Amino acid sequence: MRWRVALLTASDKGSRGEREDTAAQVIRELVEEELQGEIVEYRVVPDETDEIIASLIEMTEYFQAHLIFTTGGTGLLERDVTPEATRQVIDREVPGLAEAMRAAAVRKDRRYVLHRGIAGLRGRTLILNLPGTPEGVHAHLAAVLEDLPVALLTLNRRTAPSPSDVL
Repeated sequence: MRWRVALLTASDKGSRGEREDTAAQVIRELVEEELQGEIVEYRVVPDETDEIIASLIEMTEYFQAHLIFTTGGTGLLERDVTPEATRQVIDREVPGLAEAMRAAAVRKDRRYVLHRGIAGLRGRTLILNLPGTPEGVHAHLAAVLEDLPVALLTLNRRTAPSPSDVL
């Protein structure tokens, strides 16, 4: 199955064209090469809760993405609001994915202990918050990349799990 994937970058500078979105480029490559996914939507918005929420809703409802990666807005600064915005649109969290990503990334760079990204579900769409740097994207996604097809198959009822249908 070809997964429909959306990319959302939260960045004040990126939204004003003052910063190249290199993290999204890394995600795009991984989606196309490793997940055999199709990018159905890509956008850059400022670090504004309402804009992030509106984009996530549109990506799930209009573009019907199976998977949404956000990048940026997951640090400790006041303007880093991506996890809070994501919590407002998801139905349920998937803490194991966020925990696995953070644990793997911390082994590469202790500073990733400060990453506040979450993972969650909006209907049958999986949303993952990633850091805003290429290194951060690699460090976090490497931990869960092979788990994503299983999660997506399960969500879309195409079969997958078993070990008692994942606990």
